Amino acid sequence: MQKPLWQIEENSVKNKFFTRTCSCYAIFVPAAQIRRLWKGMVINMPDIRKITDFNAPELDIYARKNEAQLLHLYEPDGGIFIAESPKVIERALDAGCVPISVLSEQKHIEGQARDIILRCGDIPVYTAELDVLTQITGFTLTRGLLCAMHRPKLPTVEEVCQGAKRIAVLENVVNPTNIGAIFRSAAALNMDAVLLTAACSNPLYRRAIRVSMGTVFQIPWTYLDSFEEISSLHELGFKTAAMALSDCSISIEDERLKKEKKLAVVLGTEGDGLAEQTIADCDYTVRIPMFHGVDSLNVAAASAVAFWELGNRVDKKTI
Repeated sequence: MQKPLWQIEENSVKNKFFTRTCSCYAIFVPAAQIRRLWKGMVINMPDIRKITDFNAPELDIYARKNEAQLLHLYEPDGGIFIAESPKVIERALDAGCVPISVLSEQKHIEGQARDIILRCGDIPVYTAELDVLTQITGFTLTRGLLCAMHRPKLPTVEEVCQGAKRIAVLENVVNPTNIGAIFRSAAALNMDAVLLTAACSNPLYRRAIRVSMGTVFQIPWTYLDSFEEISSLHELGFKTAAMALSDCSISIEDERLKKEKKLAVVLGTEGDGLAEQTIADCDYTVRIPMFHGVDSLNVAAASAVAFWELGNRVDKKTI
């Protein structure tokens, strides 16, 4: 039977348990169990802290800092982000993101948050009942778990595009929900990377991460320094396809697009779409055929269609 993260026993020392005390808890996990769970890797024990003061400065990142403040926190070291739900946090850890602290609903400490907490080591794990956490964060936690993490250093455009054959380029997509949905489609439909202009919403905003289901940690991405870099993709061997309504556009089903060895699919902002200069700089202007008088799709929906049709396709028989 699996031992709980904290369990007070008189013979804990005799049984060679690791111990740590924090607030009102004493934490005991057998060394043998940890080694079985983590394949021989020795890890530090979690530091469980029951929330007693809503105004504690340690909780500011969860309760009183907005996305822009988190983005610039600890500059010039890159800021932090908040990952939500065990699956998303697991993908962030898999990508090498470094955790700072965890905020967890009390019941999940021994449940679905258990492995995540152990994996995070000895960082603070703040815990309370769900209604208390909702008061702190202002929203109901997805599966009762948040994790604050350091933002990783972004790669260069050249590093992201190295070895890539199909990439997405996002111009001024400002809605974090759309950003998250585009990343999820990019991962699901086998795109190699995503590039964003500076005006795009940040992929590591909490809503974008949540909507993406953590795929922002699986698909390589970075920012373009300027609009000129979209056209500079030609230097990296890419042909560019602007998704736009135009009299000179070609159908997304055009065979020439699928025959391109390296293709960048360029998608524009909600409402206005791509800038005219961007369209002019692209090798192709591409439209999605539509019916019933509908003239356009939401950028997230359009991205899914484009990635399926123009992405790294596999034999449909294997799907």
